[in-house]
Amino acid sequence: MSTEVTDTRTLLIVDDDVVFRTRLTRALESRGLEVTAAGSYEEAMAAARADTPELALVDMRLPTKSGVDVVRELRALDPTTVIVVLTGYGSIATAVESVKAGATTYLTKPVDADQILTAFEGRVSASSPALPAGYTVPSLARVEWEHIQRVLADCNGNLSQAARLLGIHRRSLQRKLSKDPLPGTH
Repeated sequence: MSTEVTDTRTLLIVDDDVVFRTRLTRALESRGLEVTAAGSYEEAMAAARADTPELALVDMRLPTKSGVDVVRELRALDPTTVIVVLTGYGSIATAVESVKAGATTYLTKPVDADQILTAFEGRVSASSPALPAGYTVPSLARVEWEHIQRVLADCNGNLSQAARLLGIHRRSLQRKLSKDPLPGTH
């Protein structure tokens, strides 16, 4: 008699990209996980309240609220949930923000199912470094520039509103935007 060990943990995937979410759901279900998928903060929280997941994979960018909001709420619902954050931006600032909110770790897109499972297990080896292959730690100037760009995008390009949210003068924001975030690249 042979016994096959399968991973029967519950996993909540929160990502607004339908194609990516669907493929990831199938890949992780084929590895034995019980997967629930959500495309927004509201869907994720409704699913988590119905049955708190053991694992959660949360995209940083969601349509209504950020992935950090999902991380905070999941952590409040069940402190034992292991949360991995996905980001397409890969800045240190977003990673730090998600970890402070309660995520175990973060991954930068693109990722595959095996990388996600490795992140949930917390295994780090030469083949799966702490930072993704080819990733370099950005300078503080670059991190600041990325943050300003995100705030400006969230304000639909409105400089005055972005300056208010950033707590700086409008002219200071204009000067920062005119500077090259990566000196010597032009």
